Amino acid sequence: MTVLGLAVGLIVAVPVSFSQIYGNRAARLLSSFYEKILRSIPLLVLLMLIFYGLPEIGIRLDPFLACVLGLGLRSSAYQSQIFRGAILSVGKGQTLAAMSIGMTKIQIFRYIVFPQALRFSIAPWTNELTIVLKDSSMAYALGVVELLRQGSYIISTTYEPMVIFITCAVIYLIMTLLANRVMMFLERKLQVPGFEIKEVSR
Repeated sequence: MTVLGLAVGLIVAVPVSFSQIYGNRAARLLSSFYEKILRSIPLLVLLMLIFYGLPEIGIRLDPFLACVLGLGLRSSAYQSQIFRGAILSVGKGQTLAAMSIGMTKIQIFRYIVFPQALRFSIAPWTNELTIVLKDSSMAYALGVVELLRQGSYIISTTYEPMVIFITCAVIYLIMTLLANRVMMFLERKLQVPGFEIKEVSR
């Protein structure tokens, strides 16, 4: 669920961040409105709106798909700001050089800006990964069988809530640490030459 939610967020966030930087005034206003609205709605409320609200207009989603969509849409608002900052981190000189040889904005974004922005965004994106991983526990509210719901099933037979909830917390901690380790490895592997963060000796 976490991976799918992040994937949905990524697919939506890239065009949103592109619109905020390269779009016309209408596109910038629309993308900014989308980002601010999604960031201001609590995840639980968003999940309820998707699961119980969409059927009002004839769209019915499985609880799992509703959770993936909710996680993805909310994450897309935060990811759009991550990519916006990463895109702006790419030197303007490279963009001007590309424009001087006749490249369009789409070509500049695709071949020059976006590959570098992806590398710059790994560190803040790791934080978003951690948030979405923990927020996936909200799926419990829609009846999706995830870690917390499995724990509640065990509690109903063992009557040991403290032990089970501590176990769930430890599992989330382990998954978060492993995910951070993997992303740190990728960050080192994909560092942009000349932009490495070096420790200052004292």
